[in-house]
Amino acid sequence: MRKWLLALALLVGFVWFGSWSWGQRYLHGIDWPEPPVVTPGEDGKAPSDAIVLFDGKGFEEWEGASRAKVDEDGGFTSRSMMRTKRSFGDCQLHLEFATPKEVRGSGQGRGNNGIGLMGARYEIQVLDSYNNKTYPEGQCASVYNQRPPMVNACRKPGEWQTYDILFTAPRFDREGKVQKPAYVTVLHNGVLVQNHTEIQGSTYFDRPTAYSQHPEKQPLVLMYHGNPVRFRNIWIREIQELEGKPGGKKGLEGK
Repeated sequence: MRKWLLALALLVGFVWFGSWSWGQRYLHGIDWPEPPVVTPGEDGKAPSDAIVLFDGKGFEEWEGASRAKVDEDGGFTSRSMMRTKRSFGDCQLHLEFATPKEVRGSGQGRGNNGIGLMGARYEIQVLDSYNNKTYPEGQCASVYNQRPPMVNACRKPGEWQTYDILFTAPRFDREGKVQKPAYVTVLHNGVLVQNHTEIQGSTYFDRPTAYSQHPEKQPLVLMYHGNPVRFRNIWIREIQELEGKPGGKKGLEGK
């Protein structure tokens, strides 16, 4: 009898405590706005709030595209440096690229191009790194000449590959000194290869890394190093963090 009464008391206590604790949420005193609704794209296509930079129809968003022509499968071959007419800062960038199917050259001379963030100041390397040795910080998906990718996720030459890049631009104070460095996260063919990597400054080839003050937003650049790399399905989202305001309710709140 005592065991039964003890079990009943424990059950009642559990139900009472559970209903009290689960029915109340702690409020932190921040008044958050409602997040806007975004419709995701399918099969790598652009979500509803993205700016479509190239969808196989034309080059209205680009400068320097006079030598580029849309090919039969909705891509184009890079034959000159191209930059967007619009400028961007913090962003999410998606694109597809393919290095030449016919392999020529080796090392940096094989399928070389680059994704230039902030007017080509910060380069994410494009290279045919499939069975192609080069210096680690120069292979595909590296922060060029600074940080190699964590793994080599390259597909075979001629096959379409994807980059998904999350970029946070650097912040400078009034004197031009860096308050916060730039950071980048890169997924190469869906594989994480740069994980919130700190960018140490402009990605130079022939001089030490250094920051110099620049505008908060600058064009995106498809670089050109003489190799016929192809691109398609390019879109970008400008990242805007939600901003909560102090002054909301604080403490426990019931249902």
